[in-house]
Amino acid sequence: MAGKARSEASSSSRSNTNSNNRGQSKVHDCGRNRTPCGYCKSPGLTSISHGLWAHSLTVNDYQDLLDRGWRRSGSFLYKPEMERTCCPSYTIRLKADNYIPSKEQLRVTRRIQRFLDGTMDCKKPLKVEENQNAAKGACCNADQEVSSSAVKKNSSYNNEEKNGEEKIIKYLSEEINGAVSLCTKSGEFPHDIQLPKASVKKVSHAKRKLLVDVSEHLVYSSNIAFQIAASIKRTQPGMKDVHQSTVSGNLADENVLSPKVIAEKLTNSLKHLAETSGLSVRACNGHLNFYSGTIQTSLDGSAEIVATSEGSAARHASKVFSSKNSSEHPPVKRRRLEIYLKRSSFDPEEFALYRRYQIKVHNDTPDHVTESSYKRFLVDSPLIFVPPTSDGTVPPFGFGSFHQQYVIDGQLVAVGVVDILPRCLSSKYLFWDPDFAFLSLGKYSAIQEINWVKENQIHCPSLQYYYLGYYIHSCNKMRYKAAYRPSELLCPLRYQWVPFDVARPFLDRRPYVVLSDCTSTQGGEPSLPSVTEHAMELQHDDIRQEDTSDVFFYEDEEDIEPESESSDDESGTESSSPTSHQMESGDVGNILIGLKGSCVKYKDLQRVFGPTERNYLESQLRRYMRVVGTELSERMVYSLG
Repeated sequence: MAGKARSEASSSSRSNTNSNNRGQSKVHDCGRNRTPCGYCKSPGLTSISHGLWAHSLTVNDYQDLLDRGWRRSGSFLYKPEMERTCCPSYTIRLKADNYIPSKEQLRVTRRIQRFLDGTMDCKKPLKVEENQNAAKGACCNADQEVSSSAVKKNSSYNNEEKNGEEKIIKYLSEEINGAVSLCTKSGEFPHDIQLPKASVKKVSHAKRKLLVDVSEHLVYSSNIAFQIAASIKRTQPGMKDVHQSTVSGNLADENVLSPKVIAEKLTNSLKHLAETSGLSVRACNGHLNFYSGTIQTSLDGSAEIVATSEGSAARHASKVFSSKNSSEHPPVKRRRLEIYLKRSSFDPEEFALYRRYQIKVHNDTPDHVTESSYKRFLVDSPLIFVPPTSDGTVPPFGFGSFHQQYVIDGQLVAVGVVDILPRCLSSKYLFWDPDFAFLSLGKYSAIQEINWVKENQIHCPSLQYYYLGYYIHSCNKMRYKAAYRPSELLCPLRYQWVPFDVARPFLDRRPYVVLSDCTSTQGGEPSLPSVTEHAMELQHDDIRQEDTSDVFFYEDEEDIEPESESSDDESGTESSSPTSHQMESGDVGNILIGLKGSCVKYKDLQRVFGPTERNYLESQLRRYMRVVGTELSERMVYSLG
């Protein structure tokens, strides 16, 4: 893991080490929050959660908070009180390497590719296509076998892919041969010998993982430079000795004949490929490598990834090749998709897109979508940025909060707000241009984020999971998250991960389930896990109406209606009430207390409080320890002001 530092309850020096290396988390306990529910639309304040305000937060601490059911909205952290709230929200995640795309997700990817290639009919109304897909999805079960017609379609699509690859390989080979001819005519290569013809091969995904230097974007490669160097050496056997014995004169040194130099000369003659095919070419130790994207560095020094779809680039170039050999088909308008990953900051262009999205998609009023609310929600972050390292513990972009921009032909069409943490990429929100709704950018961005995790495991092996936020089984709008398979849900009681397919039949019967207790009787109906009598009382407890000061925020996915939050600091008389299983056994004396700039353990501070103050504070600290866990309560700083 990315140098994860843990502070021991009995060691102040360990805590100081954590602070020096990665900073230190400092939070303020906001207590219980009661809000109207944006999911079931109940009239009362039935959505109940516990809140923390994070002044600062290390990526390791936030990772552990996620794994205890917490999420963040800006700098506000919240965790549903699962036994009390009207719509229990389960943390859902997916191991990226195990991801199996559904037919609908594959269709979304192909739709994007057709759009980029210029072969998609954009005049077809979105609703027609979506309704067709929905109707097809409603008529078939995900567990049914694929029909013969679907197999034929997939076979046809695979044949198109194969033909496209053959065309691009032939196209690139001819371009290289043309570059060799130019170098021969200019005198850079000998003109009195027969030079070999170029061959290009596609680089397998398995081999890309063994390579370094943006290998995730390497698509094709050619070793023609080695073949040319060998041919020259065979026809001029004495040339090496002449080079070694010559100190000065008209003859160049031995490096002129090396594959490395030959590859560099050919690369200079192939720069036009970036415009004609969407592929960039680079000389790498004598090999000619063709990439579907490039790595750039922004003005502030942060890395940015500019990537194009591999399949799209191949089709792009193959059609350029086809146009050279046939005048029957008129040229089509091809588009370029670029994806930039940037650290979270305010961008006027992003805000303008967000404003359009909220007004048109979520029907927000213009005066509600302000710069300040946008910054609080999607720009402000308590996460302490961790810069990249070369030791395999931090990915190339570092850990922290980021905005992933999707740009088509220079136009910003979508922004994904994500947190990159030691074990996962956590998706927070996505907003997109309503004019591009037909591309299903929400689904496409999720697929891209899953692929991002896969590709960056080579740099940071601990980075394995994709977190999709909260899953609410009782809300139909949230069920799409389970379509990214195979996913798993976090048990709200014991914080164990349970496969979604195991949990689903129990969630069909009851909104709140202790998932770690889920079992199935052999050959019979699944048995519901036991719930304590106290928990059942909490589920049916009448919610007390309270006056709250609403601060609006939005959930973590693009098709969820906005809901409001309030920060209601309750004074211990009505603290969070977990079941007996959730009681933490730690000593509140080991909790780190932040007071007027100092940081000490509570047991070293408690003597300065009177009996009444001490009793009140200790009740607050016990509540805090229950909701964040013993380990985190002893690692993060509990701020008193």
